[in-house]
Amino acid sequence: MEVAEQEACQGYASQDILSSPLTIDPSLPLPHIKHHVVDLCKDMFKEWSNLDDSCFLVERISGGITNLLLKVSVKEENRVDVSIAIRLFGLNTDNIIDRQRELQAIKYISAAGFGAKWLGVFGNGMVQSFINAYTLTPSDMREPKQAAKIAKQLQRFHQLEIPGSKEPQLWNEIIKFFEQASVLGFDDIKKQKTYETISFAEVHDEIVELKELTERLNSPVVYAHNDLLSGNVMINNEQDKVYLIDYEYASYNYRGYDIGNHFAEYAGFDCDYTFYPNRNEQYHFFRHYLQPERPNEVSREDLEALYVEANAYALASHIFWALWALIQAKVSPIDFDYLGYFFLRYKEYKRQKDKYLLLARSYLAECNTNNGYIDSVTQLP
Repeated sequence: MEVAEQEACQGYASQDILSSPLTIDPSLPLPHIKHHVVDLCKDMFKEWSNLDDSCFLVERISGGITNLLLKVSVKEENRVDVSIAIRLFGLNTDNIIDRQRELQAIKYISAAGFGAKWLGVFGNGMVQSFINAYTLTPSDMREPKQAAKIAKQLQRFHQLEIPGSKEPQLWNEIIKFFEQASVLGFDDIKKQKTYETISFAEVHDEIVELKELTERLNSPVVYAHNDLLSGNVMINNEQDKVYLIDYEYASYNYRGYDIGNHFAEYAGFDCDYTFYPNRNEQYHFFRHYLQPERPNEVSREDLEALYVEANAYALASHIFWALWALIQAKVSPIDFDYLGYFFLRYKEYKRQKDKYLLLARSYLAECNTNNGYIDSVTQLP
């Protein structure tokens, strides 16, 4: 972003947060969306209200399996062009996402320099400054240089202080998702038959066992992103800056979960878990997370402790997103195989369960033998 453009956006951000009652259907084709976006911009930014529609250029930046992100460039005569970003919430996502919690936290996250500046809200989305950076792919996240940058930024993110309850939300969310996901019904006969193959009694038992074990690891509670997939990481190489964006699932949570969930996202939406980071790759990440300025000084004991913690919580990530996918299969209009995604995530959970639960139990037993070493190492940043 050019300096003049950045200052212009900062000017908007310094005002009271703008708002509009207008809504935009994210399922519309882009040419139809453009007209509504222009109306929204004119309604929110009064200085643009008399501009001709031709002054607005609307482009699709990205569209995941929940949201649609648009870039709006505004060209005014004798003024520097300004770009903003508009995020449209996915239809029916309020069933899963706590929008009030998100909007309450975003002003503090934005003020701390993470992601874009928050400019305003409207009926089903928000307006932010435009970030001049590129979105990573899953393969990008695995590159050692990028992994180190993400680890350092995540360590900073985990130091945020956000007003409100500091209770970790992981198991509250998983239990809520389980209750919703276990009582669904599908009009599509094929989907219903597939859904009926799921043993929710088994899933419940897995949740209880995993919760009991991970809580014994005493993972520090931090302000966590909780959805650090590649699409939510942007990098500006010229400024050497990393942006962690989209805070829909952000809350106070376990450090191990945020890191383990990030590692699970190396697989992408295709769930190719051959890309899940090995021990050496994880240690590289941990070094830059635990000691950003002196990564080579991290002890092997601390690396091993965080390895156990992150991989145990990666199992919880599989259950969380598997249950999430079942709910989305029922309510989302997006053309994505959410039911198939459930089975991919749950299958990976069961494939890795014995390995990482055994590792965690062995570690806990060793810690008990060594007079509670776990209590000291898990309080690291």
